[in-house]
Amino acid sequence: MQQTLTNQIAIVTGASSGIGTGVAISLAAAGATVVVNHSSASSLENAQAVLKTITDAGGRGMTAQCDVTNEEEVEKMFADTVDIYGTVDILINNAGLQRDAKFEDMTLKQWQTVIDVNLTGQFLCARAAIREFLRRGPRPEVSKATGKIICMSSVHEIIPWAGHINYASSKGAIRMFMQSLAQEYGDRMIRVNSICPGAIQTPINTDAWNTPKALNSLMTLIPYNRIGQPEDVGNLAVFLASDLSDYITGASIFIDGGMTVFESFSTGG
Repeated sequence: MQQTLTNQIAIVTGASSGIGTGVAISLAAAGATVVVNHSSASSLENAQAVLKTITDAGGRGMTAQCDVTNEEEVEKMFADTVDIYGTVDILINNAGLQRDAKFEDMTLKQWQTVIDVNLTGQFLCARAAIREFLRRGPRPEVSKATGKIICMSSVHEIIPWAGHINYASSKGAIRMFMQSLAQEYGDRMIRVNSICPGAIQTPINTDAWNTPKALNSLMTLIPYNRIGQPEDVGNLAVFLASDLSDYITGASIFIDGGMTVFESFSTGG
């Protein structure tokens, strides 16, 4: 991969599995030093495996345990990163989860857990990143932008999703969160964008692809007729974090094999 992120420091939240892993590895391959965030002691082994993949390929980075819903832990992760590497250039706001239920059966805990991680976690991490970008100021020798934030959203920021109302609500909110940040800090040369994946082959959606029947059913929603891979998202993250996309901010970029063109209507609906 072209070294477009050399000498830049990236924090990837939720990097110990799934899309976060793919993004972390791709950023490192493009030259970034990557902080592989994981949420708890139970995910440390996975985070260390991701870091080993990075370092075995000649990359640099470290792991950082941090619950993104905990303000003190978020502040510490950023402070530790600055202490070790000097600054932060890129935040990939990726940590997210699902707690699915029919709406009438959904508990307040299921609702709150998803909102806390998927939305409040992005707020806390983005705030810490913005503060660091403003403190440090521009680094034109490494990037045209003062800082880059990429929010991991979903096709469900625009596609309603019955049975997943907490998740869809969190992703719809991320769209306005991202756009408002881009508007507020554009004059400081801080770029904020969202990646909106469709069906990506990760543990969070195993039921959608782990049998031939499930996978065939999923393909009825995807014109491009394949399930996405974490590295697909990683490649897009590298582009959005690099100067190749310097004039892109406030954008939701869909990476979904065409899911948002509604394949089910291809024969007239």
